[in-house]
Amino acid sequence: MKANMGTADKVIRVLIALVMGVLIYTNVLTDTLAIVLGVFSIVFVLTSLVSFCPLYILFGIKTCKTKE
Repeated sequence: MKANMGTADKVIRVLIALVMGVLIYTNVLTDTLAIVLGVFSIVFVLTSLVSFCPLYILFGIKTCKTKE
């Protein structure tokens, strides 16, 4: 697994996950929407930790700097 996520991408994902987590915790988001967004939040944090997003391979995206 080669890294395909840059620092800015990782920070944005973690911030989005934090916002979704706060909205779920404060009961702004409830029921099925809260569950779905909670799963997305977990996926965002995990992909940020490993610097790898499987969807980026499918779409040919790479946001990290490459050494030439």
